[in-house]
Amino acid sequence: MLDIKFVKSNLEVVKKNLKLRNQVEKISWVDEITKNYDNSSQIKKELDTLRHKRNIISEEINLLKKQGKNISEKIKEIQELPHKIKELEENYERLTHDVKDKLMELPNILDKTVPVGKDDNDNKIIKKASKIPKFKFPVKDHTDLALNLNLLDLEKASKVSGARFYYLKNELVKLNHALINFALDFLRKKNFTLIQPPYMLKKDAISGAITFATFEDAIYKIENEDLFLIGTAEHALNAFYLNDTLDEKELPVRLAGFSPCFRREAGAHGKDTKGIFRVHQFEKIEQFIFCTKKQAEKEFNLILKNLETLFKLLKIPYRLVLLCSGSTGNVASKTIDLEAWFPAQKTFRELASCSNCLDYQARRSNTKYKTKSSETEFVYTLNNTAIATERTLACILENFQQKDGSIKIPKILHKYTGFKEIKAIKKK
Repeated sequence: MLDIKFVKSNLEVVKKNLKLRNQVEKISWVDEITKNYDNSSQIKKELDTLRHKRNIISEEINLLKKQGKNISEKIKEIQELPHKIKELEENYERLTHDVKDKLMELPNILDKTVPVGKDDNDNKIIKKASKIPKFKFPVKDHTDLALNLNLLDLEKASKVSGARFYYLKNELVKLNHALINFALDFLRKKNFTLIQPPYMLKKDAISGAITFATFEDAIYKIENEDLFLIGTAEHALNAFYLNDTLDEKELPVRLAGFSPCFRREAGAHGKDTKGIFRVHQFEKIEQFIFCTKKQAEKEFNLILKNLETLFKLLKIPYRLVLLCSGSTGNVASKTIDLEAWFPAQKTFRELASCSNCLDYQARRSNTKYKTKSSETEFVYTLNNTAIATERTLACILENFQQKDGSIKIPKILHKYTGFKEIKAIKKK
């Protein structure tokens, strides 16, 4: 979340940021936050004064008792204080909760390089794709390819789980795990610590990574438990140092998280209903960085380079897109998407995102570090979807399909799959 001191000193900057993000309904919050914060600060002073007064009178009463003197006036005086203190405490709690709740829902300040725009149509292509494959035969989409090769069963999954679920079968299971192991091996060689996190988080932990009200419709709640299924390993990795203070010498901390991800995909009705591109459950490898402000740009470039290298090794055509102000998520200051080519749709689709979140998540999670001068600062956090495997599987199927319906396997994955192609099924 934003620092209240920053908000108070930069009212117009925060309001302009809300306009750029198309969140004008929150502009009135900015003045409410500052007003309530100032009022709560004043009440806190009054509370401290009354509590101090109560302590002084108590001491005076004890002294008068020892001296055998009349304490009735002092008793009358102290009896008036509890009601006043309780009333002030209730007002203070109400105001501080309101300030925190609104601060938690204000979005991060956009980076100066982010283009102004309303939606994805205003995103900026910053790196054009490598050579796009040309096919001398009619291409099929990943769903038809997978069904024809007996790699996928959507009908049975729909019966037992509902829409947007799937059974992976045969070679596609091996290919899925090949992608996971390939990405983990790659990042381990880059000195990332491999992490398999909890698949469920408490609300306080998950709220450190996201603006909860914005993301709540997308995640699954465990009934009668303070637990939510994670929508991405990013949320659990961010919580790794919840309420911790690191030493500057430890930074940067580079984590590579592997986990299943669970998404309700609320609001995505009628979109990507076929296949495994937009589903309720998928696997993902996540890069996550804790660092200092000075290290952030270098670390952002590092995880972006890692992301590109993975897709270059897979030989999947891609481009990089800088998200506009209206498309950038609340938590991020800047996001670059990697979009890969899908031949059947003749378009690029988002497969991975790389974001700099500044100290926004760290303030929510109270994750700090001690500087060389023994001062404490909030860390900066950065995250990147290195590989979301189901979407990448769909992309591989389409880009490496052959005329006879078979699928070539990217060479870099051969040692993980144990096979170089998924052979076409001969019709009897």
